[in-house]
Amino acid sequence: MRPQDIIILLKIAALDQTPWQNKDLASQLFISASEVTESLNRSVLAGLIDANDRKTIYKQSLMEFIQFGLHYVFPVPIGGMQNGIYTAHSHPFFKKHFKNELEYIWPDAKGKVRGLTIEPLYKEMVKAAQIDEKLYKMAAILDVIRIGRVREWKLAVEELKNMVG
Repeated sequence: MRPQDIIILLKIAALDQTPWQNKDLASQLFISASEVTESLNRSVLAGLIDANDRKTIYKQSLMEFIQFGLHYVFPVPIGGMQNGIYTAHSHPFFKKHFKNELEYIWPDAKGKVRGLTIEPLYKEMVKAAQIDEKLYKMAAILDVIRIGRVREWKLAVEELKNMVG
């Protein structure tokens, strides 16, 4: 698995029943169509999507991987202060649930807020998040799972389960 594989699966979940093709995912996630195909192949091997249609996510398996494996497989070091867009505990959804002295951001030269950097799961995550609010929230939830404490982590997992369905 590669980090963008999780984002691709969450994007498919966010689309719900909306029909899509690999090229649609590629353009919305700012990656190549071949990378989407390779990602779906890896997800089949991992048992996270159906091998026959490659469009049916095994949601329970995906949630188990995210809940129990994400922070081990894709750990994140906290970086220095930069401009960017909010993620993790600093995402607007979590700000109403947690008081945090530190702001966390994904680096972005055009970002209007300052905070400690968390490298996104893949380099074009900021662009994809800016055009898809639901995916943005899901990716911020992943960052809470990657760096959060137990109370924060539990809320993040519960919210993601609600979003994935």
